[in-house]
Amino acid sequence: MSDEEFRGEVRAFLEQALTKEIRRAGELMTSVFADFDATMAWHKILHARGWIAPDWPEAYGGTGWSLNQRYIFQEECKLANAPALLPMGLQMLGPMLIHYGTEEQKNYYLPRILSGEDVWCQGYSEPGAGSDLASLTTSAVRDGDDYVINGSKIWTSYAQHSNRIFCLVRTSKEGPPQAGISFILVDMDARGLTVDPIVGLDGTVEQCQVFFEDVRVPAANLVGAENQGWEVAKYLLEFERGGHNFTIDHKKQMAKIMRQANSQYGPDHNLWINNPVFRAKFADVAVDALALEFTELRIKGDLQAGGNPGALSSLTKVMGTEIGQRFNELSLEVMGDHALVKQLDALTPGYDGEVIGPLCGLTTMAEYINNRAATIYGGSAEIQRDIIAKRVLGL
Repeated sequence: MSDEEFRGEVRAFLEQALTKEIRRAGELMTSVFADFDATMAWHKILHARGWIAPDWPEAYGGTGWSLNQRYIFQEECKLANAPALLPMGLQMLGPMLIHYGTEEQKNYYLPRILSGEDVWCQGYSEPGAGSDLASLTTSAVRDGDDYVINGSKIWTSYAQHSNRIFCLVRTSKEGPPQAGISFILVDMDARGLTVDPIVGLDGTVEQCQVFFEDVRVPAANLVGAENQGWEVAKYLLEFERGGHNFTIDHKKQMAKIMRQANSQYGPDHNLWINNPVFRAKFADVAVDALALEFTELRIKGDLQAGGNPGALSSLTKVMGTEIGQRFNELSLEVMGDHALVKQLDALTPGYDGEVIGPLCGLTTMAEYINNRAATIYGGSAEIQRDIIAKRVLGL
């Protein structure tokens, strides 16, 4: 099948499979997450089709698609307003388990990730250990066949919807701080584990704090060797940072801004699309987005050849998030006062009431506010630049 034939097959499937409510959930996304119920409904549709994990090896449930086909699929899904799938299991934990997990762990967890039976969240950051993750203090003490965990994790995305969490825990205080960290899988319904939701500036709950009080976890849930967690975590983070196609998101942002610029009027009473300053700003960001796209395609080529994103994932994380923020600022400038109205009810997929202002600006302010965190979560831009300096530039 040629790439164009494959694109046609994907478009036909999306036209048939995306219900009105699921598509609406994708249209109303204001962050990397969509409405949870719509997301899981879409997950199950893709799983039934066998298209849920295109980037996984075919032996573990992947599609066997080429690099171009995987890129085409993600692009068509995004442009058709399919909601984003939850990345913690499919994009992050799954590839890591394929590499580091025991056969028992792979046989048990991977099918449950594919089916959506398990929804995972990530337990890395702590109140005193974010960018300096090696200073984490959540402890896991061996007690017979179990580990007993005490401490807390914060900024845990969608923990309120998850039934499992993968965590970095301290199993030793000897040697360098990175040397005493282990990677472990935990059931969210374990006795002593509680979740405290955090309401964001945009009025939604995406982040939580998770508390562990004498939580007992089977030692068989350890991934990799004890005190090998830093190595495991770095491998997973390469997929978190490098496994995302930022430029596909940028294309959706550009299309939205063009719709706004062709319908909204500036202070000079002319359409924004005719404003030369706006056009110059838009072109400047669009050129950077195009340059990033070629870098992302090089990374995908390495993945197809059996490698991993490596330190280049830090480069795409920095550029992808900063370019996205520049697009957010342009959108906010174009929408002006229309973007200031807070309409949380109107951002739910099933809402059928009135909307204040133009529909094209409904998500603008929430996107802008939410995306200010993009250069912090998943590794701050400052930390990523340190990695690039050391591992790419050799400084």
